[in-house]
Amino acid sequence: MAAQSKSRAGELRLWRNARLATMAESSAGSGVVEHGAIAVRNGRIIYAGPEADMPAALSKGAEATDCEGRWITPGLIDCHTHLVHAGNRANEFEMRLAGATYEEVAKAGGGIVSSVTALRAASEDELVAQSLPRLDALIAEGVTTVEIKSGYGLDLENEKKSLRASRRLGGERPVTVRTTFLGAHALPPEAKGDKDAFIDLVANEILPAVAADGLADAVDGFCEGIAFWPEQIARVFDAAKAAGLPVKLHADQLSNLHGAELAARYGALSADHLEYTDEAGAAAMAKAGTMATILPGAYYFIRETKKPPITLFRQHGVRMAVATDNNPGTSPLTSLLLTMNMAATLFGLTVDECLAGVTREAARALGLLGQTGTLEAGKSADLAIWNVERPAELVYRMGFNPLHARIWRGQ
Repeated sequence: MAAQSKSRAGELRLWRNARLATMAESSAGSGVVEHGAIAVRNGRIIYAGPEADMPAALSKGAEATDCEGRWITPGLIDCHTHLVHAGNRANEFEMRLAGATYEEVAKAGGGIVSSVTALRAASEDELVAQSLPRLDALIAEGVTTVEIKSGYGLDLENEKKSLRASRRLGGERPVTVRTTFLGAHALPPEAKGDKDAFIDLVANEILPAVAADGLADAVDGFCEGIAFWPEQIARVFDAAKAAGLPVKLHADQLSNLHGAELAARYGALSADHLEYTDEAGAAAMAKAGTMATILPGAYYFIRETKKPPITLFRQHGVRMAVATDNNPGTSPLTSLLLTMNMAATLFGLTVDECLAGVTREAARALGLLGQTGTLEAGKSADLAIWNVERPAELVYRMGFNPLHARIWRGQ
């Protein structure tokens, strides 16, 4: 399969002789089409399905690529990352190996606050330069859309710097970037322990300024005893609602503060982590249509033992996304393929759940399902072409990348 050249505006492109995992909701399982084709014009899919059923007009004059029986999935989507950060926290990794807990690391001056110090000391250009290799690692595995959170600035100047750097990554590489404002991530040193005053600052000053500058696509918070209480997060979510921004939530990771129910009450796009979520939380998420974003990298890295309630999510019909949670302290993971393997081996997700979790459901968790995440007419032509015999290999293999080609918006 020859390398693709950039097509001219309006030019018809065709990928044929392929096996498709469309991930369409109307199809069973992964929506497999054994002898498939995809036609694209102006960066949009205009046909995806059996090659024998494709309108003849679509094959006339098209720039055609013979996929030689390879599998095509939607481009992968990493829907929860903290990709823009400065430095690393390998020293904390050593502390954990010696037996320190997440809370003990934070109380010793580590944790999120140490990343705040590093990000504040870095320029915007330095943040972009340090973050590009992480983004490149994801792109090399077929990722076409990535969400990037702020939350290591914790003041107006540095939160905006982080979000601008995130936006710039989308200009530096052929990838769709969605930015999330995570001002309520941790308490900065200058707050001197006053959580309520800091939440007032986030809700009344920083969030409105970020929204006015158009730097965020959503708002997130960390609802946990070492971070912020549900009533404090609610004040941030009220401000997000006033600014017209959807919300997401780091919920129930280390304890059950009923963060899943809080997220559901605000109609959140997703609640993420969820190791300690109970049945009431799962039921509330299902009723609200709030996604569960499963983050096995953090569970593995901090050696958690309480698994998210996957069975409850299935029973209540809560949809599940899967993401790397790339961050310097608790999940320095830049492989969505390995993340799928972790979700299967650690939490028991099926192959179909894993594949949907990094495509269709990840798009839903970002509010982007109308634009990407499945191989269907009208969607962005974001494709990943794989050298595999069956899609299960994408979940089964560890440390092996079978990507053959990656297509973003038809290019």
